[in-house]
Amino acid sequence: ILRVQRSATVQSPPSVLTCPAAIYLRRPGGGTHLLGVRVLSSVSGGDAAGRWYGSLSDSAPVHLCEQLLVSVQQVSGFPWWLSIGVATLSVRTLITLPLAAYQLVIISKVEALQVEISKLAKRLHYEVSVRTKERGWTERQTCPPSRFQFKKNLRRIVSQLYVRDNCHPFKASLLVWVQLPLWISLSLALRNLSLDQSATGGALWFPDLTIPDSTWILPVCLGLTNLLIVEVFSLQRVSASQTQRLVLNAIRGFSLLMIPIAATVPSSMALYWFASSLVGFSHNLLLRSPSVHRLLRLPTPRSASPYRDLLSAFIARYYK
Repeated sequence: ILRVQRSATVQSPPSVLTCPAAIYLRRPGGGTHLLGVRVLSSVSGGDAAGRWYGSLSDSAPVHLCEQLLVSVQQVSGFPWWLSIGVATLSVRTLITLPLAAYQLVIISKVEALQVEISKLAKRLHYEVSVRTKERGWTERQTCPPSRFQFKKNLRRIVSQLYVRDNCHPFKASLLVWVQLPLWISLSLALRNLSLDQSATGGALWFPDLTIPDSTWILPVCLGLTNLLIVEVFSLQRVSASQTQRLVLNAIRGFSLLMIPIAATVPSSMALYWFASSLVGFSHNLLLRSPSVHRLLRLPTPRSASPYRDLLSAFIARYYK
């Protein structure tokens, strides 16, 4: 009997702890190391990536997002799937919507300056051509001084105009610098809650938010929504350059790539991604409203019927 008990004790693997949602590996100095939602083999090459992901998922912004999600669910009393939707709508409306409106104001001011910049560029070109004749410069030179002076003075004038109207184009990118870290933090917060078996209350075809959506309905809806956002954005540009077309095609490819990615993560993350895309699309349509344009006092004239124009452009491009 003693021999049988010893052999059973030796055969039990002491280095692996399993739970319904994740697998943990014991560290040499004690504690556990998260490997992922599914069963993963321990490879030495993934130690650096595992430490990087572990430090990111254990960072202060991610813990703040976890507290936000738990607080919304506890205060509202909603099931987790509805709490994720409410939290997504609240964050996107209170944080990213004002930044998107600010981005629209900056872009509108920059567009309004283009007429003035064009007039100043013509005047500057004339002054530089006069100076070129006075100093005997020719356009046949490899790097004519007149061209250098023209570009240098034009950059200075444009910078002064941006400062005057407080509309440097870099300010338009503030939305991206806020929205991307927020999206990553909320995604990792939902993954942590799924690993802890906290966010379990699903609905319809995804009753358990801690496991991936086996029906692929949420991932496909996410990919289609992202593609719709890209196409609506592309309709704003009548004549896109080759670089812009390449960027749009890359974004289209990334939208399709998000479908298999969303099918391998917990349903809570896929639901958040889908809800975030829907809210972002609705905000994009809202910012096209003439009432919003009058409220923001945009300097450039906008269409009085933006939604009808958008529908006409969509039909003209895809249903010729």
